[in-house]
Amino acid sequence: MTRNENAGSKTGAGRPAVKIGLVLLAGVALAAAYFAWQYFADRESTDDAQIDGHIVPVASRVGGTVLTVNVDDNRYVAAGTILVQIDPKDYEVALALQEANLAGARASLQATRPGVPITSTTTASQVASAGASLRRVQAGAIAASGEVETARARLTTAQARLREATANHVRLTQDLDRMKRLIVKDEISQQQYDAAVALEEGARASEDAAKSEISEAEHSVAVAESRLVQANRLVEQARAEVSAAETGPDQVAVTQAKVAAAEAKVKLAEAAMEQARLNLQYTTIKSVTSGVVGKKSVEPGQIVQPGQPLLALVPLEDIWVTANFKETELRNMRPGQRVSISVDAYARRYWGRVESIAAATGTRFSLLPPENATGNYVKVVQRIPVKIVFDKGQDPDHLLRPGMSVVPTVYLK
Repeated sequence: MTRNENAGSKTGAGRPAVKIGLVLLAGVALAAAYFAWQYFADRESTDDAQIDGHIVPVASRVGGTVLTVNVDDNRYVAAGTILVQIDPKDYEVALALQEANLAGARASLQATRPGVPITSTTTASQVASAGASLRRVQAGAIAASGEVETARARLTTAQARLREATANHVRLTQDLDRMKRLIVKDEISQQQYDAAVALEEGARASEDAAKSEISEAEHSVAVAESRLVQANRLVEQARAEVSAAETGPDQVAVTQAKVAAAEAKVKLAEAAMEQARLNLQYTTIKSVTSGVVGKKSVEPGQIVQPGQPLLALVPLEDIWVTANFKETELRNMRPGQRVSISVDAYARRYWGRVESIAAATGTRFSLLPPENATGNYVKVVQRIPVKIVFDKGQDPDHLLRPGMSVVPTVYLK
């Protein structure tokens, strides 16, 4: 057999083995691709993820000189631990001053408050007394007015009597003059003449009596009118007293307003004292939560201002993962799905679950969101933050720290 025949026989014999190998290799590749597709079809993973947690800033609420700082960076502190002590002397003095102001305000209120019932009782008594006095002097004025009318009537009667007596006296005087002429001529008797004289004398006496009665009546009228004037004056005074007494409710209102003002001062002093007490308490800065101290920027002897940051606390008991998945990876992702979390810093895997999906993409929450209203728009796949929480009890030593990089894998089925 020649060399060519031997080579041809070897080549022909090797071709079936190559074909079988290629077929087997293709089958393995297809099987691997199928299993890989099955593996990755029900899970989503991203390396754009990190551990997040609360960072509690601790700041001073009052100003002053720092006396002591009781913590260092990276130290764990329990809730209620005294972190920083500010010099409290100024605030103790301020509290004492406000306590004194409160005591003075309460004393003023105590002195003012009894004035309300006293003023009410006094004004009520004054109103009643003034009313009674007014009624009494009004009755006296009415009586005085009646006396004036009576005296004027007596005067009128006396004047009428005087006119009558004067007329009688004139008539009888004229008759006596005629009698004198007649008795001279002996034309009348002496008896008639004496009778005329007696009548004239009686008329004169009656006229004098009428004049005297007029004088008395005029005096009575003057006295009665004087009494009426005095009674009217008393009535005016009584009315003025009634008007003054009727201002009693206004006086009560003024006294009540003074009491209200004193009560307001007490409340103001109480609020100021409470603020002074709070300021004194604020000089002792305590941790509001348990955590690890970080970013400490305060030292003893430093003068701090209200609101000045002093340090931060990181509570390691409450941490989670913020994973930024592509928007195309969220089609089948739902809260409650299981998550495998691989931490770059440690050679171990943690477990958790999807708690929530953010309401917007990360770029929308940035300080300067991108504006794509331009003609050269290029579509970019956006990422949406997904919050993943750890199962309880996986980190008893608190090895996980906010900011660590992780790779979460969400099992969609």
